[in-house]
Amino acid sequence: LKLEGHTGSVLSVVMSGDGKKIVSGSSDKTIRVWDLETGKETLKLEGHTSYVTSVVMSGDGKKIVSGSSDKTIRVWDLETGKETLKLEGHTGSVLSVVMSGDGKKIVSGSDDKTIHVWDLETGKETLMLEGHTSGVRSVVMSEDGKKIVSGSSDKTIRVWDLETGKETLNLEGHTAGVNSVVMSGDGKTIVSGSDDKTIRVWDL
Repeated sequence: LKLEGHTGSVLSVVMSGDGKKIVSGSSDKTIRVWDLETGKETLKLEGHTSYVTSVVMSGDGKKIVSGSSDKTIRVWDLETGKETLKLEGHTGSVLSVVMSGDGKKIVSGSDDKTIHVWDLETGKETLMLEGHTSGVRSVVMSEDGKKIVSGSSDKTIRVWDLETGKETLNLEGHTAGVNSVVMSGDGKTIVSGSDDKTIRVWDL
């Protein structure tokens, strides 16, 4: 299957939990939703004014969250295709977004060196995590919703306590920027990928 329609680079893709839909974000400023059985584009979401760098779908498949170089995070209703929330607060490009398993929180990492935590019901920012000395390229949340892991251009991976907003670990070893981080389901292992051409596995 080959899905065509974007007029710019595709920067982020995600699949729905039931495996029936794909969501893509692109440098053409759009988010597109695709039917995986037919390969057809079913929705085109427009509103961002710059590259869409990161997309994520809620567990129930009803919402899409997108982050963009326009410094905003937007929430979309997947049934109507309408934008329901616009989250503003970052002063640089939003490079990574993730949603908590219960669909109540959004975490965003930005070129402005910060991580923001948002309440999805109110649209309010509840925490700002500071410590990285360069852009935050990747964020992930533990399954229990208690920890955030971030990877940055500053070559470090940091672990944060979501209740207190405190940094609990600073993992050093990469010799270039960290592009991607992921955490195991039990929250005990982190894997990171870097511009230094290595993948590293860390025990928490």
